[in-house]
Amino acid sequence: MAIVKRTQKYPRTKSGLEVTPEVADALADEAERGYDLSKAKRQFVGRPSLSGSGASPRMSFRITPELYLALEERAEKEGRSVSDLAREAVARYIQV
Repeated sequence: MAIVKRTQKYPRTKSGLEVTPEVADALADEAERGYDLSKAKRQFVGRPSLSGSGASPRMSFRITPELYLALEERAEKEGRSVSDLAREAVARYIQV
């Protein structure tokens, strides 16, 4: 009977770094020394603004399944997103 050696799996950071006990100790040591926040880079999360700056408000509304299916088909046919088509439809409706 062969002995199967199991390898330990460790969690990974967003960048893909495997957090082994040695890596965890190094990160803890760094944290204990303190961070120079003046050198920290601000990371923006989420999607970019549609206007180029500031937040883009979200809209949510319900439609029939048939209308949604037609919208998905049109979006796929045009190589666009459902959201893009909806934004265009609203802009046309209010004539912006």
